[in-house]
This record gives sequence, C-alpha cells and structure tokens, in this order.
Amino acid sequence: MGTSLDATDPNPSSAAAGRPTPPLRWSVVVFWLLFVTVVLAGTGIALGRETRLAPFLVVLPALIAGRGTVRQTTVASVWVTLVIVASLFDTPLDTLGEDTAVVVFALVFNGLSIARATQRIRREGEIARLRSAAAALQRQLLRPFPLMTDQLLVHGLYRPVEEDSRVGGDVYEVVSSPYGSRVFIADVQGKGLPAISAAFAVLSAFREAAVAEPTLTAVVDALEEAVLRHNSFAAQAGERERFVTALVLGIGDGPEAQAINCGHVAPLLLPDEHHAGHAGPVLHDEPCVPLGLDDLAPRPRTVEWFSFPHGGTLLLCTDGVTEARSPSGDMYPLEERAQAWGEVLPRDVPATVYRELRRHTAGTPSDDTALMVLRRRPGAGPE
Repeated sequence: MGTSLDATDPNPSSAAAGRPTPPLRWSVVVFWLLFVTVVLAGTGIALGRETRLAPFLVVLPALIAGRGTVRQTTVASVWVTLVIVASLFDTPLDTLGEDTAVVVFALVFNGLSIARATQRIRREGEIARLRSAAAALQRQLLRPFPLMTDQLLVHGLYRPVEEDSRVGGDVYEVVSSPYGSRVFIADVQGKGLPAISAAFAVLSAFREAAVAEPTLTAVVDALEEAVLRHNSFAAQAGERERFVTALVLGIGDGPEAQAINCGHVAPLLLPDEHHAGHAGPVLHDEPCVPLGLDDLAPRPRTVEWFSFPHGGTLLLCTDGVTEARSPSGDMYPLEERAQAWGEVLPRDVPATVYRELRRHTAGTPSDDTALMVLRRRPGAGPE
C-alpha cells in the first residue's frame, strides 16, 4: 500500500482549520484570575487605598472573551464583580455613590464581555460550517487519487486551507479519451464560493471536451468559452469576473507528450531509478495567457511538445506549492528540493512534498495545495 495522500484522506491540520478557535483551558483561566487578583491586591495594600482594583480587574473578562468559552467568561465576570464588591466593604460612607458607580461599571463591562464571547463563538460556528461545507463539496467533485489511464498512473493530493472564506478554486482531472490521456490542473483567481463555482465550471468543461475534442487546442478553446460564460453569468449577478491559470496535457503512447500552459506553474520531470539526472521543467516556451483573458493575448495559444519517456515521472502543482513562504518570506524551492527525490517512489512524492511544505512554512501552508505525480506506465507503448 502506498503512503500518498489523496483528496479523501483526513488531515489533522486542515480539519483543525475548520473548527472554532480552541478554548482556553480552565487551569489557565483560574491561574490568571488568581494571579492578577493577588498582584493587584498586594499592590493596593503596599501603595494605599488610592490604588483601586476595579479599573484593572474588569479587563480580565474582556481578555478571556477573546479566546474562552461563554462559561469561562461568565465565571471570570462573577469573580471580578465579587472581588470588587469585597474591596469596597470598609470604604467610608461618603464614597458610597462613587463605589456604587464602580460596581455598576463593572457589571455593565462584564456583561458586554459575556455578550462578546457569545457572539464570537456563534460567528466561529457559522464560519466553520460554511468552510467545511465548501471544502466537502469541493472534495466530492474532485476524484480521489490514485487515478489511472492506459498511459498513466497518477498519485497526488489536494489540501484546501479552509480558513474563513479562503477555500480556493484548485481543481484537477485525468481523463482517458480516444486520443490518449488528457490531464488538467488549474487554479481559479480568488477564494471562497465564487472561486469554487468558477472552478467547477471549467472542470465540467474539461471532462466533456477532453473526450470529445481531437486536438488539445480545441480542448483549451472549450475551457476558454466555459470561463467566459461563467464570467458573463457572474457579472449579471454582480460578482467580479475571474481568470483561471491552467495546464492541459495530452499524453499518447509515444515517448513525447504535448502541453498548453495557460499561465500555470510549469511541470517538472523528476529523477528516478530509471531516469537519472536533475529535476527540471519540461516546457521552455513562454506560457500563454490564463483562461478568460484570451482577448488580451498577443498570439493564439499553441501546443508545446516535450519528452516524457516511458517509466518517467512528471510533477504538476498549483502555486500553493511554489509560492508557499517561510516565516522569513522565502518561497519553497520546489525544483531544488526535487533533486533529492530520485529514490522516492512516485506514490510517496505527494506526502514528501506536503511534509516539506509544512516544515518550510513552520506549520500549515497558507494557500490551497494541489499536486499530481504522473507516472508513465512502462508497458503503455513502444520504448
């Protein structure tokens, strides 16, 4: 069994991103309530009665409301109110009006803190439901890896970032057609449900055109029309138009393959036990314009042929991989890291890349991550 990740595998980091903010532990809440109360009480005794607890203690429930539960915020509010009232027991009668105002202020401020915690938790729950539903819908329409055709065995992974509305429009597909294998990977501009809608429109167009159209240029023309139609409907609904970076490959039985790169990350040919050498891009022409921007293109989109030997391994990805940044701002050096993957099995490359991305970003990548590892089946055609 392989260890590659696929679109249906659970991922702790992405699952965590879909949940509300983890609440504070009760031990933390109790510690800070007691610690701050003791410190302020000691300061008041040392410096005299002029030092009041109220102006400082009422801040505690507000701070806890930013991360804690409603119950934790309520406990903190009750504690602070009781401590303030207790500190005013032996004050002179001539300050009764002032002391009453302090207690009323504490009650109002603590009530606002509880309301804030309630509103925050409700909002986090709504966001979690929305982004989880969007990510689940996205996963349902993307087929899980591995994928197989007569020419290819494809491993890969897809990881949506799932932060607030930032679920993106990364899509992929592999189709077996009368003209060989057609491979598609794309990234829609923007985030959220509108980006997912555009991604599904272009994905559906590819699934239909990949089987029906005899040439790769005709497939891409169909994708362009799909994006333009979607943008037309989006404009009528008051949404902004979007473009789509995409890479479309055509792979037959021969040792060469064809590609049309619509502003996407170029594929890399990986070294392996059968094909030694350095990992490097297989396309050298300037990329064409993204889908949806054909009117701005200085020339028509054209096919570029490249060598893809039988038994070779090709890596396709979105910019969530190549533009992942470290805490110091450095982008992930995909081509450089790929030099060391000669002994990594193709099915294990996706998991290797994702582990390296997490180390590089010191946590979870901040953008959707989609990649495909295409393995040319050795018996797919003549050598």
